[in-house]
Amino acid sequence: MAYSLFNVYGVEMEYMIVDRSTLAVKPIADELLRSMAGDWVSDVENGTIDWSNELVNHVVEIKTHRPEPSLLGLEKPFHANVQQINQQLQAFDAMLLPTGAHPLMDPFTETRLWPHEHKEIYNLYNRIFDCRGHGWSNLQSTHINLPFSGDAEFRQLHAAIRLLLPIIPALSASTPILDGKDSGFRDMRLETYRFNQKRIPIIAGSVIPEPVFSQQAYHEHIFHPIRTAIAPFDTENILDQHFLNSRGAIARFDRGAIEIRIIDIQECPLADISILLLISSCLQKLVSQDWADTEAQSRWGEQELAEIFLDVIRDGEDTPIRNKAYLALLACQDPSLTAGELWQHLFERLSPALPEPYAGTIGQILKEGTLSSRILRRLRGDVSPPAIREQYFLLSQCLQENRLYV
Repeated sequence: MAYSLFNVYGVEMEYMIVDRSTLAVKPIADELLRSMAGDWVSDVENGTIDWSNELVNHVVEIKTHRPEPSLLGLEKPFHANVQQINQQLQAFDAMLLPTGAHPLMDPFTETRLWPHEHKEIYNLYNRIFDCRGHGWSNLQSTHINLPFSGDAEFRQLHAAIRLLLPIIPALSASTPILDGKDSGFRDMRLETYRFNQKRIPIIAGSVIPEPVFSQQAYHEHIFHPIRTAIAPFDTENILDQHFLNSRGAIARFDRGAIEIRIIDIQECPLADISILLLISSCLQKLVSQDWADTEAQSRWGEQELAEIFLDVIRDGEDTPIRNKAYLALLACQDPSLTAGELWQHLFERLSPALPEPYAGTIGQILKEGTLSSRILRRLRGDVSPPAIREQYFLLSQCLQENRLYV
């Protein structure tokens, strides 16, 4: 069934499975799904939320079973499923850990690929790219799928999403620590992600998608180059072009949706859904051309947007935004302000349409900073393993209780 713009939403959240006492990675997603289904399966339906496997066996994804008519209230079933999973994991002395990356994981020794259904896909990826790296085996995100019907709606939605992508990490960054060190990036997950397929760079491109605004153009400029580049490696034609495309937002013409993939997962579903609501509200304004027409939004190339994006993944909400033309497209006439101040500006324009508890949650995030900034502030420069574990145990409690880490 084809859905029109903002008629429905699909949400996916990824979590790492860790030891309840040490936070060590535990590759038991298959055991978790087996405990629910009674067999080795890759998906379990659990009412409105499904559980499924990912590339590695220490990550589980929970997602909406079908497109939902609203984001409002979705944090409740997601939180209920988090609690149910944690209850199931008690038998394995394990639990879920939030944030977009494990701060102490050694991916070269701890990575275990999913060993069951569809394993041939994951094994092929591993053979081509070597998935023992943070950009493959240590990254958890929240995805939102937004629908479109036909080329006209695709153009409107793709233009709006491309424009907003560069500043999303200034709202959602949650990965400042990697390998037990302050990485120097607020969003180290995205910094590693953009290099994970450097052997075939066309697969991820600049992370910001190219300015293509029809299905035919997308096939010509994105899908076809990807298929051509992967062909010498995928001799059995296993990998689907939708599955291969690793840009920060990918067109799913098989679903009639665009999937945004650059959002670090937060400390609790309430924070995730609040961020998705603000992003969706901004996109609706852009699509409606309240701030700038679609033609103006479409003119931006991926490289000029990527310049902003790369600064934001490093400095998060503190990134200076000095591109007046970019700011004007987001209804901001200031000559310069930080990415955090830009989000505050957008939030003030949109907050009347955001009900509680979401408006209050966004208000706290904007006041206290991204989750990355809050983690760094609590660590106070002490990135010893005990100090890191202390804070990430607190984050796991926030996930269990569905509350902010402030």
